[in-house]
Amino acid sequence: MKNITRRAFLKQTAAASAVFPLFTIAGTKASGRVLGANDAIHVGVAGIHGQGNAHIDQYLEFKNVRVTHLIDPDRSLFESRGKKIRDKGGNNPKCFQDIRAALDDKDLDVVSVAAPNHWHSLITIWACQAGKDVYVEKPLSHELTEGRRCIEAARKYGRMV
Repeated sequence: MKNITRRAFLKQTAAASAVFPLFTIAGTKASGRVLGANDAIHVGVAGIHGQGNAHIDQYLEFKNVRVTHLIDPDRSLFESRGKKIRDKGGNNPKCFQDIRAALDDKDLDVVSVAAPNHWHSLITIWACQAGKDVYVEKPLSHELTEGRRCIEAARKYGRMV
């Protein structure tokens, strides 16, 4: 058995856990659009500061994943994050200051939630209502009731959270 450091283990599992849900969600019958074997999954990252920037970096490593939407109230980040995506991913992401406007876009498949913690539940519920699948950072909620509402929304709208 090979010895692995805690740091290496955490790095590898974080990368896998950020992207694994994308391959099990998009392209299924429950998703808004059915993807072919070579179609790209369109991801919107909500909250593009520290953790959201790390999400962008991880998604750019995968061939069939495109970061197509940047969502953050701080518009000063759009230029630098957009440039990174254009340089590595080749596409020009759409930028939104309001998550609700991004959720209305039919080209969006998955929402990756890295916004401040108090937004996690609400964004998750809104995304489910809009027909989007969700990857959400911990904590999902601050209260048990919020977490239950997220589960109810995922079940009601047939979404993967």
